[in-house]
Amino acid sequence: MELLIKNGLVYDPINGVNEEKMDIAVKDGKIVEKVNERRAKKIDASGMIVMPGGIDIHSHIAGGKVNSGRLLRPEDHFKDFERKTAVTRSGVGYSIPSTFTTGYRYARMGWTTVMDPAMPPLEAKHTHEELSDTPIIDKASYPLLGDWWFVLEYLRDGKIEECARHVAWMIKATKGYAIKLVNPGGLEAWGFGRNVKNIDDPVPYFGITPREIIRGLCRVNKLLNLPHTIHVHTNNLGKPGNYVTALETMKCVEDLAEDGKPVIHITHCQFSAFKGDDWRTFESGAEEIANYVNAHSHVTMDMGQVIFTDTTTMTADGPFQYILYTLSGNKWVNHDVETETSAGIVPFHYRRRSYVHATQWSIGLELALLIKDPWKILMTTDHPNGGPFIAYPRIVAWLMSRKAREATLKKINSKARSRSLLPTIDRELSFYEIAIVTRAGQAKALGLKNKGHLGIGADADIAIYKFNSETMDPSKKYKAVRRAFKRAAYTIKSGQVVVKDGEVLKHVDGATMWLDVKTSEEAKITEEMKRRFKDYWTVEFENYPVSEDYLAISQPTTVKADV
Repeated sequence: MELLIKNGLVYDPINGVNEEKMDIAVKDGKIVEKVNERRAKKIDASGMIVMPGGIDIHSHIAGGKVNSGRLLRPEDHFKDFERKTAVTRSGVGYSIPSTFTTGYRYARMGWTTVMDPAMPPLEAKHTHEELSDTPIIDKASYPLLGDWWFVLEYLRDGKIEECARHVAWMIKATKGYAIKLVNPGGLEAWGFGRNVKNIDDPVPYFGITPREIIRGLCRVNKLLNLPHTIHVHTNNLGKPGNYVTALETMKCVEDLAEDGKPVIHITHCQFSAFKGDDWRTFESGAEEIANYVNAHSHVTMDMGQVIFTDTTTMTADGPFQYILYTLSGNKWVNHDVETETSAGIVPFHYRRRSYVHATQWSIGLELALLIKDPWKILMTTDHPNGGPFIAYPRIVAWLMSRKAREATLKKINSKARSRSLLPTIDRELSFYEIAIVTRAGQAKALGLKNKGHLGIGADADIAIYKFNSETMDPSKKYKAVRRAFKRAAYTIKSGQVVVKDGEVLKHVDGATMWLDVKTSEEAKITEEMKRRFKDYWTVEFENYPVSEDYLAISQPTTVKADV
């Protein structure tokens, strides 16, 4: 169980290591100071890049919504499948790959940790079954709590501490990791065929606004001392003019920030950075969003980059999915989860020749390049909404090479090209910055102490890529960058070599991370929930919580709350 990676060009931003030629020692799944060089297995990484394993803060890979999407898209799987090998299981892709295929494809790219961002609590057991079934990668999930009836009631009545204890119970019961809000208040309104228009529009029958929900759960998150901030899918997502709503959402929690620490994460911000009054006047609002984020320290966000391809959109934002259905005329699934949340699924194709789609492609990259601090903007596609995660090597190339961006700009809608900010942006990210937006920044935003870096005691999750950054210019050799990140030379998970030259060598289990939140009056909350189940749910209380032995490999983190 000893491994020595020698002479690699190491990028480890959390520890300030920028292209240093050094050795990395591994023992018993952890990074250590040294190993017995004669006994250890050696990997010669000379002329290759060494980074921590990739981390994805937001990727829909498991649960009821994802599985419904798989059933809706047999054509998606027919065109893309994985053959069984002596090591790996068979499976299907493309935009909604099966569990085995998901783990293999992330590992091939050098990614080792993935967060599923939208778990209906009622469907938590199904979500964890699929997460446990997904090999190699470590994972976690965020329970959807922004439109939860009892959260709305507590916040409406100003009972913040009671709400915090309730949310803590929910996170522990569902084995979740963070508080997720989707179109706050809008999902509950959708149950009555309505939506909310802005963050001060009251939610029907509850007398509370999205602003109050966002601020209330932000305060709850702080009381509970959760490692990640509230994770917010903004109101009016996907609508022209919604950049104003995104800015208002960020502004509404400014006063809750302390010591310059983030208190809110805006997810897949590309979909929330639209200007214009309608689709005819639609244009990018990325510059306005970037200017705000550059001037404030309480916000992190991820890209939600669009890829020109056929994909499947899926989100708890039922109203947004209905809009996509009316725009596209494609198949549509709508789902309401009792007192908890909603969901919608619509197949979608992003086309280069579409002005709107090409502008969306531009917006994601504009955000990443205009936001000066790479720790504030993280790389995602909101898989599969903007496109499948297998497109990450392409996004890395776009971020690192103006030449790569220009090659795509030549192929897109001419009107979108003329209005894009990309031709005016010279910035090209370095490998150090790529290591931040794909690894270190994601770990920091999630509060993952043992991931996203290569320091002593860190999890031995490591990616090695065949690209010599000392002799090759990624700006000019962007195709070589793309090839390197598509098929990692080595992916090491918990000290084991699981991928070599893009081929999976081992089918190993990854852990499921969750928070064991400790509060006062836990027994009182449990008794209250038992009473509520009799009145509101179609399932028995005893069948609801996810027990720890339900997880293939359980990895809890104990959190002591202030309530």
